[in-house]
Amino acid sequence: MNYKSIREECCEANQALPKTGLVDLTFGNVSVLDADAGVFAIKPSGVDYAILKTEDMVIVDLEGKVVEGKLRFSSDTPTHRRLLMAFAGSGVRSIVHTHSRKAVAFAQAAMEIPCLGTTHCDYFNGSVPVTRTMTREEVKGDYEWETGNVIVERFADINQMEISAVLVRSHGPFAWGSSGAKAVETAQALEIVADMALNSIRLNPTVTLAPNYLRNKHFFRKHGADAYYGQSGGKQDDTTTLIRTSQAKVKRG
Repeated sequence: MNYKSIREECCEANQALPKTGLVDLTFGNVSVLDADAGVFAIKPSGVDYAILKTEDMVIVDLEGKVVEGKLRFSSDTPTHRRLLMAFAGSGVRSIVHTHSRKAVAFAQAAMEIPCLGTTHCDYFNGSVPVTRTMTREEVKGDYEWETGNVIVERFADINQMEISAVLVRSHGPFAWGSSGAKAVETAQALEIVADMALNSIRLNPTVTLAPNYLRNKHFFRKHGADAYYGQSGGKQDDTTTLIRTSQAKVKRG
């Protein structure tokens, strides 16, 4: 099969990471799913973004087997695979993992990124959660797969399209979206709100969360059935479409 489309999308998303300032060295990767084919493209391990090419992207199926590619896939591939499988049917097509500095600071402090203001609310409908500490057995075992499992466990009662990112405790952030570009945008927004939250806490250690009515107003004016942000008749944000679909399913259920 020809996987040119997801290879190109994946390569472009990975190349965007250093331009956003989200990565140092080669600390980051993006995957992009073709749900119909049951495969995803992902960055090869340790390859510098400056020399990354479309044909370097590795194609992996949802069983974890390499379908196409000459290079070794990212060491984080099992985590991407676990999340893509867990979020199947939700519209999530891309996972981004970085070690962006402010988000990592919260992960290392074992703190969620609190939802303090409207910039945060525009992207995440609530505080960005942090996972539990992984056990010795999980780390010594299939570590990257188990990393995905603790994320899935944390999202047992969280809508992954309303809060489209997570902090893995002592590790760093994962974010996702309906396309490679959208997932990278979400990862960038995550780092921005982490920076804002960190500075807010420094200025006022007793700062409180934004009230729910303000949070909901800002999130749902951009996403959901009653969204009105942006130009009418224009291209609708993919996340808005997915949340509307999710809400419709809830109503039908």
